[in-house]
Amino acid sequence: MNPVRTQGGFTLLEVLIAIVVVAFGLLGLAGLQVFALKNNQSASLRVAATNLTTDIIDRMKANYLGVIGGEYDRPNTASYNSVEPTCTQATGCPPEALARNDLREWKERIEAALPGGVGIVCLDSTPNEAATPAAPGCDGVGAAAYVVKIWWYDDRTQANVAGALKYMYTSFNP
Repeated sequence: MNPVRTQGGFTLLEVLIAIVVVAFGLLGLAGLQVFALKNNQSASLRVAATNLTTDIIDRMKANYLGVIGGEYDRPNTASYNSVEPTCTQATGCPPEALARNDLREWKERIEAALPGGVGIVCLDSTPNEAATPAAPGCDGVGAAAYVVKIWWYDDRTQANVAGALKYMYTSFNP
């Protein structure tokens, strides 16, 4: 009598195939996680820019005399560096000095919160045409059409490989 020979090794092969399938699934899951983190970072920067926009608008509403005097219309980033020591004292400061102080503090907050962040407040009738902080496109038209413009780097996106600035603007009437 011939003993019956059984074939072996199929179970091992099935286990190896299952490991490969699970490995590809885990790689896909890791890719989704990276994609979610990238978009979460981008959303976080947009939220920060939105909060900074609200900050300067609230400051302008609190200093309406400075707005009427045109003290917040500053299309040049160099004019955001004025230190106003009288505004840090209990006696306060005049509206024009408060506006300069507000813009300087706002600039510092933007630089701290956004990578490469730059902000401008100006009068502009066409806010969607701004390209860069060096040429913000502020036309000075419209006494009530203030625009807050903020730029920052968002290097985590595939569309921004070259490091182009992201841009957000908000028009409002103080």
